[in-house]
Amino acid sequence: MTDTVAQFEHVIGICRELFAKKLKDYGPAWRILRATSLTDQIFIKANRIRSIETKGVSRIDEGVRSELIGIVNYGIIGLIQLELGHAERQDITVEQALELYDRFMTQTKNLMYAKNHDYDEAWRLMRPTSYTDLILSKVHRTKQIEDNQGVTLVSEGIDANYMDMVNYALFGLIRIEYAE
Repeated sequence: MTDTVAQFEHVIGICRELFAKKLKDYGPAWRILRATSLTDQIFIKANRIRSIETKGVSRIDEGVRSELIGIVNYGIIGLIQLELGHAERQDITVEQALELYDRFMTQTKNLMYAKNHDYDEAWRLMRPTSYTDLILSKVHRTKQIEDNQGVTLVSEGIDANYMDMVNYALFGLIRIEYAE
């Protein structure tokens, strides 16, 4: 598990670095987004990954790696928005946004570590295209829960689905970064 922890920390660092740079460029402009819009953003990115996987080619000079980073960051933003609600303007500082990012990323990776222990790193034996399909499935589940105003009878909520999407995207990033 030591390699897994180091690999996770490495790819999380890549995602956080881009998040921080975009905060410098735009500030926390994403605070105006409703959670449903974030779910749709993740859908767009996962759908593009699936398109690239199916067609075998991309016409835009950004590949699967950048889309996976986007899924990670939009998933964490989604968790933040679920807690804070959307705002009418940028209402937090860059520092507060980074603190929130770190808190929700820690919760998300701790969930992965617990599941990884129980599932014995099965994700390493999966096809990377399965991560894409699982993310898309989680997106569709999340949209249904959102359409039900967040109410579920027996299922996990939106937050758990966002965490799973982030973790599947991190698995994909590890597989790319470490050429597994």
